[in-house]
Amino acid sequence: MKYIQVTFSFKAIEEYQQDLLIAELADIGFNTFEDIENGFLAFIDFNTYSEENLKNVLDQFEGEFDCSFVASEIEGKNWNEEWEKNFEPLIIDDQCYVRATFHEAQPQYKYEIIIDPKMAFGTGHHQTTTMMMQYIMATDVKDKEILDMGCGTAILAILAAKKGASKLVAIDYDEVCYLSSLENAALNGIDNMEAICGGKEVIPAVEFDMILANINRNILLDQIPTYANVLKAGGSIFFSGFYESPDLDMIKEACEPFGIRYVDHKKIGEWVAANFKKD
Repeated sequence: MKYIQVTFSFKAIEEYQQDLLIAELADIGFNTFEDIENGFLAFIDFNTYSEENLKNVLDQFEGEFDCSFVASEIEGKNWNEEWEKNFEPLIIDDQCYVRATFHEAQPQYKYEIIIDPKMAFGTGHHQTTTMMMQYIMATDVKDKEILDMGCGTAILAILAAKKGASKLVAIDYDEVCYLSSLENAALNGIDNMEAICGGKEVIPAVEFDMILANINRNILLDQIPTYANVLKAGGSIFFSGFYESPDLDMIKEACEPFGIRYVDHKKIGEWVAANFKKD
């Protein structure tokens, strides 16, 4: 299988700006990223790549940082080998231990999650995933029906299942994420999670006690009306994938017409996760 490798070089860029750029690149099909000196490499399927789409993304950051890029065609790499080089086990709040299949088990932790991410987003290492997991660990999810939107590896749904959630629906538009969700559910012995490939249009017409949505601001703003339709009165929704300013206020404003009110938020670096409740 052929891929396009795009080498991004920067004179100067803040870490949060690079994270935001990577999130936008993921939205147009880039699925693997690798840090290099003064930049990073991004990989995308040959048939998915569009230089026009790439330039449109970079135009969004005009004036924020200086960036140059070079695109080249390459043969497929052993992606598992690439992330295995850098994937270290993760401990969150001394309660949750996240590991890959090739790491040793650590049964002293209350929750152990085995993740085989391949090219899917969500090992817990990113600040947004960490904060969402912290919210789940601090929330009573026993016997709750939960929707995980933009599920990536389904790590959030898996944690909720291990905490006693009764039913989970994990949705991602990326087929790699969909397949990764199925694999990871099996690895963790989760049999009450349904994985679906698609966007907001495939959300089942049922009501959920809780919604987890770790995506990005623009997608969240677009999907909030749909979330409102399937979130039970008194239900909770946890958002992440955006920044405190101006994103959080935009999320609050979009939720207000639906009776979904802001409760609190967490912040790591420039990234934010927020807790909302439906009246």
